[in-house]
Amino acid sequence: MARTAQDPRGAAEPAAPPLPPHPPGRGPRRTPRRDREGAAGYAFLSPWILGFLGLTLGPMLASLYLSFTDYNLFSAPSWVGLDNYRSLFADEQWLQSIRVTGAYVLLAVPLKLALALAVAMLLAAPHRGQGFYRSAFYAPSLLGASVSVALVWRALFSDDAVVDRLLRSVGVETGGWVGNPDFALLLLVLLAVWQFGAPMVIFLAGLKQVPQQYYEAAEVDGAGWWRRFRTITLPMISPVLFFNLLLETVNSFQVFTASFVISGGSGGPAGSTLIYTLYLYQQGFTHYRMGYASAMAWMLILGAGLVVVTLFRMSRTMVFYSGDEGR
Repeated sequence: MARTAQDPRGAAEPAAPPLPPHPPGRGPRRTPRRDREGAAGYAFLSPWILGFLGLTLGPMLASLYLSFTDYNLFSAPSWVGLDNYRSLFADEQWLQSIRVTGAYVLLAVPLKLALALAVAMLLAAPHRGQGFYRSAFYAPSLLGASVSVALVWRALFSDDAVVDRLLRSVGVETGGWVGNPDFALLLLVLLAVWQFGAPMVIFLAGLKQVPQQYYEAAEVDGAGWWRRFRTITLPMISPVLFFNLLLETVNSFQVFTASFVISGGSGGPAGSTLIYTLYLYQQGFTHYRMGYASAMAWMLILGAGLVVVTLFRMSRTMVFYSGDEGR
C-alpha cells in the first residue's frame, strides 16, 4: 500500500508520483547548462587538441608513411614498401647503435635510481640545513640535458683536462675519457647519473608516506637497517620505485644531446657512443635518408613499447599497493 503524507489539519494527501525512469540505453536528459559547460570544456581543451593533432599525431602518421618510402627531402617520396625495414637488419651501424643504447640504459637507469634513493633516504631524516641540501642535490636536474652542460662535461673529461690530471696524479692513466672507447660510454652514464635530482624528489615523497610504526616494531624485534630496508622500505615505496624506473627507462631511450655534443656528432671512437637517436639523426639530416630514418624511429617506438609492456607485466609481482594484503 502506497505511503501518504499527513496534512497538518489531519487530511491525508497522496505522495508525489515517482519520476518516470529514463528510456533504456539513454542517460539523463541534457540541459542547456550542461551543453554550455561541455562546450566551454572543449574550448579550453582546444589548444591542446589542436597541438596534439598538428604537432604530434600528424607528424607521426607522416613519418609512418615515409618509413615505407625512399625520401631525401629534395624530391617526392617514392614507395619502396618494407625495403627500409629489411635494410635495417643488414646495417651493422644500426645494430651497433642498439648495443650501445642497450648498454647505456642498463647502466644509467639502475645507477641513477640507486643513487637517488640513497640520497633521498639520507635527506628524509630531519637535520639542520635540510632544505639547502635538497636544493643542492636537485640543482643539476634543473639544468637538464642542455648543450652547455654537455660542453662543460666534455671539457672536464677531455685529454689532459681536469679529471684526467686528477686521475694521473693517483696513478690512473686514461688518456682522456672522450677519445677512449673504453670510457666514452661511461662518460655519458656518469652525466645521466649526476642529474638524479628528479627521481630523488619523488623518492622523498614516497618515503614520507611510510608509517614510522613499522620501523619501530622492526627495531623492537631486533631487525637491522638492511632488513628494515628490504622488508619495509622497498615494499612500501615499490609503486614510486616502479614509476621512477618506468620514467627513467623511457627517457634513456631518448637521450641525444649528450651523445651528439660529447662525440662531436660522430658517435665517438669505434662507435662507442653511437646512441640510437644519434644514428637516426645522422641518417635523416646528414645523409638525407629521411625514409630510412623514419623506419628507425618506428623501430625505436616498437622497442621501447616492448620494454614498457615487459615492465608492467613484471610489476604485477614486484609492486605492492596498500590494498594488496592478500597477495
